[in-house]
Amino acid sequence: QVQLVESGGGLVQAGGSLRLSCAASGLIFNYYAMGWFRQAPGNEREFVTTISRSGSSTVYADSVKGRFTISRDNAKNTVYVQMNNLKPEDTAVYFCAADFRRSTDYYYTPTVPSEYDYWGQGTQVTVSS
Repeated sequence: QVQLVESGGGLVQAGGSLRLSCAASGLIFNYYAMGWFRQAPGNEREFVTTISRSGSSTVYADSVKGRFTISRDNAKNTVYVQMNNLKPEDTAVYFCAADFRRSTDYYYTPTVPSEYDYWGQGTQVTVSS
């Protein structure tokens, strides 16, 4: 059974930092591209960032570029997102997701929710002004 478990969310003041973690189990982690999405109340789920199987390719939403950094540790089956200079508009539930990719897609970076196979339950991030 595949499980993705996010942690690291919380309440932080604007300008502060958080690091979210997503621990994966029940899958061969390095076969999957990993992504982070977020959803604020009343909004659709939106793409935040993604990292390829290889770890060498990353993509960021324009709204977080330069502030967020995604990384992965295949030995720990974990993907991270370091979030700096947080803004109130970053407030949302953050979800991690896993997308199975064949070796021919080793560097592929999926950005659309429908491309992902598995999802975590989410962790709340609240940024106060």
